[in-house]
Amino acid sequence: MPILYAVIKRHALRLLFSLTILVFFILHASKMLQWDFINALEYKAYDVRVELTMPNTIDPRIVIVDIDEQSLSEIGRWPWNRSVIAQLVEQLFDTYHINILGMDVVFVEPDDSSGLKKLRTLAQGPLKEASIFLKTLKTLEETLDYDALLVQSLQNRRIILGYAFTIAQEGMQNVEAGQLPSPVLTRQEIQDYRLSYINAKGFAANLAQFQNSTMTAGYFNFLPEPDGITRRIPILYGYKGQLYESLSLAIARVALGNPKINLGLVKKQSGYSSLEFLQVGNRKIPVAENIQTLIPFRGLRGSFPYVSASDVLFGQVKNPEILKDKIVLLGTTAEGLWDSRATPVEKLHPGVEIHANIISGILDNKIMENPEYLVPMEVSLLILIGLVMIIVLPLLSPLLATLGTIIVFGFVFWLDVNIWQHSQLVLPIATTFLLMLTLFIFNMSYGYFVESSNKRHLTGLFGQYVPPELVDEMSKNPGSEFSMEGQTREMTVLFSDVRNFTNISEGLVPKELSQLMNEYLTPMTRTIHEHRGTIDKYMGDAIMAFWGAPLHDPQHARQAIDTALEMLERLKEIQSLFKAKGWPEINIGIGLNTGIMNVGNMGSQFRMAYTVLGDAVNLGSRLEGATKEYGVQIIVSEATQAAVPEYLYRELDCVRVKGKEQPVAIFQPIGLHGKVALSLMAEVARYKQALTHYRQQRWEEARDELIALCKQYSQCPLYRLYIQRIEYFMKQPPGEDWDGVYTFTTK
Repeated sequence: MPILYAVIKRHALRLLFSLTILVFFILHASKMLQWDFINALEYKAYDVRVELTMPNTIDPRIVIVDIDEQSLSEIGRWPWNRSVIAQLVEQLFDTYHINILGMDVVFVEPDDSSGLKKLRTLAQGPLKEASIFLKTLKTLEETLDYDALLVQSLQNRRIILGYAFTIAQEGMQNVEAGQLPSPVLTRQEIQDYRLSYINAKGFAANLAQFQNSTMTAGYFNFLPEPDGITRRIPILYGYKGQLYESLSLAIARVALGNPKINLGLVKKQSGYSSLEFLQVGNRKIPVAENIQTLIPFRGLRGSFPYVSASDVLFGQVKNPEILKDKIVLLGTTAEGLWDSRATPVEKLHPGVEIHANIISGILDNKIMENPEYLVPMEVSLLILIGLVMIIVLPLLSPLLATLGTIIVFGFVFWLDVNIWQHSQLVLPIATTFLLMLTLFIFNMSYGYFVESSNKRHLTGLFGQYVPPELVDEMSKNPGSEFSMEGQTREMTVLFSDVRNFTNISEGLVPKELSQLMNEYLTPMTRTIHEHRGTIDKYMGDAIMAFWGAPLHDPQHARQAIDTALEMLERLKEIQSLFKAKGWPEINIGIGLNTGIMNVGNMGSQFRMAYTVLGDAVNLGSRLEGATKEYGVQIIVSEATQAAVPEYLYRELDCVRVKGKEQPVAIFQPIGLHGKVALSLMAEVARYKQALTHYRQQRWEEARDELIALCKQYSQCPLYRLYIQRIEYFMKQPPGEDWDGVYTFTTK
């Protein structure tokens, strides 16, 4: 929770905009508001999944007898006379022994192409007395009545005719031509349910004599989506309060033994029932709004065997077994007859093959579902992914944000395809993808235009003082105020200086001196930056740095001591390098102090600098100078020593520096407790005892201890310094009121 609170506080504006984007997509997914461009993307996403998952196999159970270019060339242009259709039907059943015939054609008007009607007119008129003519006409009537021939061929066979419903358009009258089949669900059967379906205003059906001679009929209407692509069909149409079945459903029902259609109703919380599927025998046909079902495309054109209608008519089918006991659809692929549709799988897909796909899907129980309960699933997925991205993206670098978004994209796509293939559910995906893309682009843009601007501003203010890492950290805290205005806070200051720099500079030409200083100051500065320090200024060979500003750092004293010790380690590397170049060896002294300081942009109207001021700063400078006196490389004040108790220190003295009345204890940091050698710890303990004797004016005991230490550790000038002081005090005792403080008279 603290982390979440910090993220919200730091990125409040970004989170607010991101949440607004999330709400936008939730409103669309919940259908409270609709945006056409998202729906268009959803259509395209559906098409991609259809292409990726369709089996691309041929279903031999359903054969298409094609009124193709070859048939039109050999038989004649469409429509053919009914005697040709009758012969074709008889060939299919009597010669090739098919099981079911579905006709994707409609016979809405009588066929007068034989001339029989004119002959009958003559028989009732000018030739009514011509006995030979009348006798001949009576003989010819059986062969010239093409409609009667077709009726005879249709009877007692498993044949389903096709017809079309019409939707009333402005300026057009409703047309009722032919005879409709019986409805599959009557007004009485559905009146108790609030069913949503497409209402037809008219129809163009088959002549009554044809309709009454067949088992049933089904409409072959398609209903493209707003983008003109046919992805689903209304499986039931409404007309005058009753429901009629599509051609594909009618054929599938006959193939399944003509079971009754039952409504798969699910009761909602509102009390109304929602139609989610049709139960046809043991087959379940999922439906969505307006009783539409998705077309289960098997593949591209040619997913079912094709036989030319002329080959059937003339008995020239090369492999008769292809038709035996099969479901046959009579339809057309000829370009001039315009029975192709734009589908997800190709721009021009034969309409007759769409019917075949639906029949195949019903028989295999593989019709995809897009039920209403997917809406809350989609909304839940949007909320989950949206909130995760909204919280996580601001915390990541552009590279990690990009990789993370790609991974989430891949996971969502994998999840969706698996649900599609194994559960036959069409989970909307475009809204989720668009949400992820929008959040990603927004966060990247926000980071570039807003946070980068903030970072550039901070870099302009502090870039010359603090390392880039701190500028990055400051830019990630837009809620914090980083100002160059004067502030008062507890900080730690560091001063370092090169010993005998004047003598070193006199022995080098200006170019070499410049190179020497660059090669010394660069690693020293890098060390300060690595420990989150701020460079105040360079003063020739001297460095001034501080910790605790512009970023608050509760570990400022520890960072400063770590820096000072690491500077000495790097100095050893620098000395080796200088020796190799023939340059003089350099040594440094470092002074550290912790205390209340004033920090900010200070100077004049001609020049400003971000710096620290105050007594605590001055003491740090004095301590750096005192390193020469005590022969050590680092001196820290008692305030710094108290702030970092995890270090072992050697107390050097209690001093009163020039310009200050109050004495201060000064220390030399030795190392972290637990990492200091036992011998060094013993040395520090002996020295501490000697210092105690010294302050108690027990001169001889103190001198003996220090002489012993000096003999054992001759490289430590500190012991010689105290021996000299003791010898002086033994000759000129300081008096009983002596407080043990040493007063510096110089800076």
